[in-house]
Amino acid sequence: MPAQTAQRTELESKVNEYLEYLEVEKGSSPLTVRNYKHYLNRLVSWLRNEGIRLNLVDINPEVIRQYRVYLSRIPVLKATKGVKSDVLSRKTQGYHMIGLRSFLRWLTKNDYKVMSPDKIDLPKVDDRQVKFLSGEQIDRLLNAPTLSKINGKRDKAILEVFYSTGLRVSELVKLDRDKIDLERREFGIIGKGGKARVVFLSTRAVEWIKKYIVARRDHYKPLFIRHKGIIDPSTPDEKMRLNVRSVQRMIKKYARKIKLPVDVTPHVIRHSFATDLLMAGADIRSVQEMLGHKNIQTTQIYTHVTHKHLKDIHSAFHGKGGK
Repeated sequence: MPAQTAQRTELESKVNEYLEYLEVEKGSSPLTVRNYKHYLNRLVSWLRNEGIRLNLVDINPEVIRQYRVYLSRIPVLKATKGVKSDVLSRKTQGYHMIGLRSFLRWLTKNDYKVMSPDKIDLPKVDDRQVKFLSGEQIDRLLNAPTLSKINGKRDKAILEVFYSTGLRVSELVKLDRDKIDLERREFGIIGKGGKARVVFLSTRAVEWIKKYIVARRDHYKPLFIRHKGIIDPSTPDEKMRLNVRSVQRMIKKYARKIKLPVDVTPHVIRHSFATDLLMAGADIRSVQEMLGHKNIQTTQIYTHVTHKHLKDIHSAFHGKGGK
């Protein structure tokens, strides 16, 4: 074992220390740590394949330029056909650079002599487009489940909770029924980046949670569980909990059923929740709190949508009074 440790290069050692920092000191989510590990390991693998030494001083502008060319040419599987006919999107290339910049900032903060992270520019991408559903589309989606079976009642409750709270799908699947105050119509959660917030439920969401729980007649702790097949009563709680992928598939199924023109995901419903609040006059700071955004800049992507809405109203009504 000592021999293996000694063979680890300087760069590999620092990448490992940085990932431990993210996990332990910064408290980053497991998904964030996993993603950064993927981005940095890809860099290490490329350096090794190119015959470039794995030392911190070997990360320089010319090496990064060559690495960016490599990233821009990586073939990826096209989901629809399963063939390598596409390349990494500029957005994904940007994530690799964000991971590298964060790593270099950590090294600089810890007094290592490395290339300045400010020398790494992110690739230009199109302005982030916020997809959201209209009120009529939301109503159709919420009413899509067939309510004669328990799966339909569960799905109806999930959709109502999504739209009344703007939860992330990762937050929704972690909900336990004993942690939700149905009388006060609220509950607390720990969201992305360990940020705590209080979440509020609509009367309709509470109504459908109650109907779903009454229909279940089981002792399991998770609020939303799977109902497929014969369930052994001794199955542990976490084995019964509905997972993220199942919720994503469920939403796509109902979107197809009612023939929505938008590729609907849990995040599209979250966008619809935020957009509806802002269009109704909610202030952006309140919406930021409800969404659990750490930075106001993240919430400001919605202002592009609401500004257009206000502009349309201005064009339709301003100056018409004197005519």
